[in-house]
Amino acid sequence: MRHATRPGRIVVWTCLLMGGIVMVMPFVTMFSTSLKEGSEVYDLTFLPRSPSFDNYRELFRTTEFGRWFVNSLVTSLLTTASVLFFDSLVGYTLAKFAFRGRGVVFVAILSTMMIPTEMLVIPWYSMARSMGWLDTYWGIIFPGLMTGFGVFLMRQFFSSVPDDLIAAARLDGLNEAQIWWEVALPLVTPALSALAIFVFLGNWTAFLWPLIVTSSKNLYTVPVGLAAFSGEQQTQWEMVMTGASVATAPVLAVFLLLQKYIIDGIMLTGLKG
Repeated sequence: MRHATRPGRIVVWTCLLMGGIVMVMPFVTMFSTSLKEGSEVYDLTFLPRSPSFDNYRELFRTTEFGRWFVNSLVTSLLTTASVLFFDSLVGYTLAKFAFRGRGVVFVAILSTMMIPTEMLVIPWYSMARSMGWLDTYWGIIFPGLMTGFGVFLMRQFFSSVPDDLIAAARLDGLNEAQIWWEVALPLVTPALSALAIFVFLGNWTAFLWPLIVTSSKNLYTVPVGLAAFSGEQQTQWEMVMTGASVATAPVLAVFLLLQKYIIDGIMLTGLKG
């Protein structure tokens, strides 16, 4: 016999549904506006009378959005690859090697997570200027090549890898690099996946540092280019919403395709001590 649905559960699901609608509506409105003609933007109708993708063609024809998209993709992928490599390597070292000062090094790395990004902008800029990295791809990506959070996350997960397994791999003749790559990394794949998603999305939406370090339009990332474009096209809201839709699409795609890993990653980072 099926049990009757409890009133409390109905209330909870109703609230969740309403909250979901509230959260989704800005995105729906943005996309709907991007399909409208300029004369329809201020109409009270929610859906466009004659949906058209002309605004998207116009966006890529009259602006450098395609280049900005590639810039964001390149910098985000390079930064993500660097973080996965270096943070996993440092995390493995801190978890599986006993050496003098290991705790001090770990605390020093964790302390970087307490410094607001705004306080690091001036040192980063001074370093980029002295090294000739202003207005370059390298200038955009170098502050994020390693992260304190990534080291912390990987260290915690590598700590759960059995020491006996590492010792057995050494007896089999594997060197430390092979043990890290062939034995330890496959066992922390969920953590690697979660870290990759967080880093990629964080760099895709980064605005402050790319805005400061770049001056050429052809080096703008999507958030910086969108901000500049919005300032130029502030009276053409259909074009502004078109640009925002293009900028948001990859983020939504990553979330929809990899939401299981995102949720698992949040749970893992919260449970792993």
